[in-house]
Amino acid sequence: MAEQRLWAPWRLEYIKGPKPEECIFCAKPALGDDAAAHIVARGENAFVMLNAFPYNNGHVMVSPYAHVPSIEELDDPVLLDLMHLTQRSLGALREAYAPEGFNIGVNQGKIAGAGVEGHVHLHIVPRWGADTNFMPVIASTRVLPQSLEDSYRALAGLLG
Repeated sequence: MAEQRLWAPWRLEYIKGPKPEECIFCAKPALGDDAAAHIVARGENAFVMLNAFPYNNGHVMVSPYAHVPSIEELDDPVLLDLMHLTQRSLGALREAYAPEGFNIGVNQGKIAGAGVEGHVHLHIVPRWGADTNFMPVIASTRVLPQSLEDSYRALAGLLG
């Protein structure tokens, strides 16, 4: 069998690159350039941003603007905005990608898998019956068929 290679050069930046000292959920909305920050929607108290290192295409994160580590610290207007943006994101993801399901979750604390512990956020990961294959299991490699920029264009048009 011929050897095949799958190139994912953007992953090396994540693996070897410096980890940002600032909170991405505070810094990205402050940039003022939603396309560069991959922010696909904004609400009064929260926003939706593409995950730069996604599990699947369309993997978004819904975050409050407030820098707090736990959902318990959010007041009702922020929680409502967070859930409205989650609901809108599900609709946009259904239209853009036609997933068969979603993983929706919050990782609070490092032990729970939070990559950014100090700023609570929800993950929404579209899922399909055929999206699990041997690559992540055998080769520790995830195959993503769409670039982050194309994902941004697809979702920003539907959520904006």
